[in-house]
Amino acid sequence: MKKRAVVIGAGPAGLTAAYELLDRSSDIEVIILEGSDTLGGISKTVNYKGNRMDMGGHRFFSKDTDVNEWWERLLPLREDADAAANDEVMLKRRRISRILFDSKFYDYPISLKAETFRNFGLATTLKVGFSYLGAVLHKLPEDNLESYYVNSFGRKLYSMFFEYYTENLWGRHPSQIDASWGRQRTKGLSISGILKNCFGKILNIRDRKINTSLIEEFKYPKYGPGQIWEITGEKIMEMGGTISKDSYVTSVSLEGSRAVSVGFETLKGHKEVRADYVISSMSVKDLVAGMKGEGADAVPPDIKRIAAGLPYRDYMTLGVLVKKLKIRNNTDIKTPGNIIPDCWIYVQDRNVKMGRIQIYNNWSPYLVKDNANTVWLGLEYFVNEGDEFWCMSEEEFSNLGIEELIRLGFIDSVDDVMDTHMEKVKKAYPAYFDTYSEMDKLVDYLSGIENLFCVGRNGQHRYNNMDHSMVTAFEAVKCIVSGSTDKSAVWSVNTEKEYHEEKQG
Repeated sequence: MKKRAVVIGAGPAGLTAAYELLDRSSDIEVIILEGSDTLGGISKTVNYKGNRMDMGGHRFFSKDTDVNEWWERLLPLREDADAAANDEVMLKRRRISRILFDSKFYDYPISLKAETFRNFGLATTLKVGFSYLGAVLHKLPEDNLESYYVNSFGRKLYSMFFEYYTENLWGRHPSQIDASWGRQRTKGLSISGILKNCFGKILNIRDRKINTSLIEEFKYPKYGPGQIWEITGEKIMEMGGTISKDSYVTSVSLEGSRAVSVGFETLKGHKEVRADYVISSMSVKDLVAGMKGEGADAVPPDIKRIAAGLPYRDYMTLGVLVKKLKIRNNTDIKTPGNIIPDCWIYVQDRNVKMGRIQIYNNWSPYLVKDNANTVWLGLEYFVNEGDEFWCMSEEEFSNLGIEELIRLGFIDSVDDVMDTHMEKVKKAYPAYFDTYSEMDKLVDYLSGIENLFCVGRNGQHRYNNMDHSMVTAFEAVKCIVSGSTDKSAVWSVNTEKEYHEEKQG
């Protein structure tokens, strides 16, 4: 009898693991249990009346050769002209994202160029300079995110571009958040790094360690990120795997040091399936809460406490279809209809609750039903499940988003809006506060369950990019195929100190 691997979750990590297992072994039966009715997790693409929405904006960029080869195998990169006649392709996109602060656009990340100083004005420029000098001369202990940002950028820039946005994103002040999140997301980025980058370009100096946060080009599926995961799902079924949608996992039964079965709810009631291996991309919080064992096999109370205290931030987005944008394209970049060229914009205006704006036309013209005559926007809000935003009706949320678009100067009035659509995503962002400081204890416990492999963003409670989630799946499959119970490689993905999007010189 074949051994059985039960994969919890059909996001990038779960689907990659299932595909790799089926590709590398003929002796393992693979069953995927997905709680929703779609594939892709937070990387899904929602199709609303022919206009497609990307949940968060997913660039396909990686310095990992295996990941790039994997993407190329499923969706090859093609020139725009070829893409018009072929649906299953990746497009090459120009990465443009800026910060909107005080009604002015700034580069993301901040660059020290003439336009930046013009936007600042003389007084603010001097404050930024002296503030950074102060940070250089007096370093704060980096025991929280605020101190990390102040040390890297000075207090003035921190207050302008990091403090409010971070609090809006996480619902906590940066002083309450672990510094490791900042180190992971802005590896190597600081004013000194910006200066080094600027002068390196001027002097034609190439430095392999210069952070770019910020590769200038990336690949993107013609019809959004969900396209590649839908194709992966089709391949998995062709290879003999099973995908069970609307199957919400509620329990994992333990015997000794092993997981032996997985329980889940379906539209037809409760079911349970035996498991020789469990690959989990569900949230660690829910995984541990659902673990069942008797006597010595029961989850220790301290482990339950840590898992139960892990925080998340949820996500809401409003698709807004408009006739035109009021805000002008003042760049040299040519776009259809001369709309602003940004893929997404970080909104750091304290007068709105919106966190980011996506312009789907710029991700792929094929996301928009009428790309020539309409602009399809995604307004992103960071929320907590059950809060006032989460509980808004679609009409209320739509009214909020439109009002804030008008306030930011993107449109003139509600008359410019042709249609809207709301989407919600639970546990979109694992957060680095509360019991996260004790995460190592949880990792040690979960690693001790021989046949359990935690992968992906929520599976590891780590703010992974999509490629990192895939690599955790690669490593888990290597362990299963080789018979190894050492999970260190699985858990060490995306812990390197050098930024995962550095240019390779």
